[in-house]
Order: sequence, then structure tokens, then C-alpha cells
Amino acid sequence: MHLNVEIKARCPNPQGVRDLLKSLGAEYRGLDHQIDTYFRVPQGRLKLREGDIENALVFYERNDQEGPKDSRVILYASRPGSTLKQALLAACGVLVVVDKQRQIYFKENVKFHVDEVNDLGSFCEIEAIDQTGEIGRERLLQQCEEYMGILGIEREDLISCSYSDLLLGMRK
Repeated sequence: MHLNVEIKARCPNPQGVRDLLKSLGAEYRGLDHQIDTYFRVPQGRLKLREGDIENALVFYERNDQEGPKDSRVILYASRPGSTLKQALLAACGVLVVVDKQRQIYFKENVKFHVDEVNDLGSFCEIEAIDQTGEIGRERLLQQCEEYMGILGIEREDLISCSYSDLLLGMRK
């Protein structure tokens, strides 16, 4: 398990964010069409990410709050075409499916996403990641807040929940 401090925000100007990331020297990893299938679980969130670049079973727990938030994450690298999805579907059932186009950038330990999410619109995410426990929560929080300022992310654009929650809220 590793610690992330992350934010998610509506992104009124995705091209502006991409241009800023490029000017900062962030490494562009590519455009990933991702299908995230969220499963019904008694605690936390469990999703299977199927993408062109990233494929993983992800379990995570985090509080729904605006602004930087801690997320405890367990990743299991999965293979496209395996029977993992069928097993999870049979065991847990589907909660919701998120379909998005994600542009992925990295600068040191910080991962940036510029997302276009079907039925929801444009978003950006900042994930300050500590995979070894050596960086610490305070530095991760500082990085997240610094990049919010650099990228011009306004407090009113922050989202407190996941894309899955936003989609589930539309069903009500």
C-alpha cells in the first residue's frame, strides 16, 4: 500500500493545462482510453482499469473532501484479456462504469491527468505519490498545493468525490 495526496477539479481549459505542463518539463506518457469498472464492495472502492497504457486492479480508500486528500492505494497490475474481470463481475457485480480519455504526464513523483470523461466533461487531477514512504504526507500535500497554484486550479473547481460518484449521482 502506498500514500497519494491528490486533487480532482473541473478543467475549463484543458489545452491551457497541457501547455503549462509542457512548459514545466512534465513528461508526456500518452493518451489512454480507459474503461474503469467499479465493483460493489463493502468498504473503499475497487475498480478494474482497462486501458491502452494502464491496466490494473485498484483498491483505494479516501475521504470525500474538496482540496488535497489522502488516498491509501493498493495496485495489482493486470493483463488485458485475462479472466479477472469475469471473476470480479461474478463475485461482486458492477456498481458503475467510467469511460474516459486520459492524457498522462509525470514530473518527478507527481502524476497529472487531463481527462475527458463521457457524460461528465473535462477534468484535471494531480497525484503526489509516495511509493516508498520516504517523501511523507506533508511534502505530498505541499506539492499538490504548489501545482494547483501553477496550473490555475481554483477552489470552486475542486471535486470532492470520484467520477464514479458523479455518474451515480446523475442516476438519481
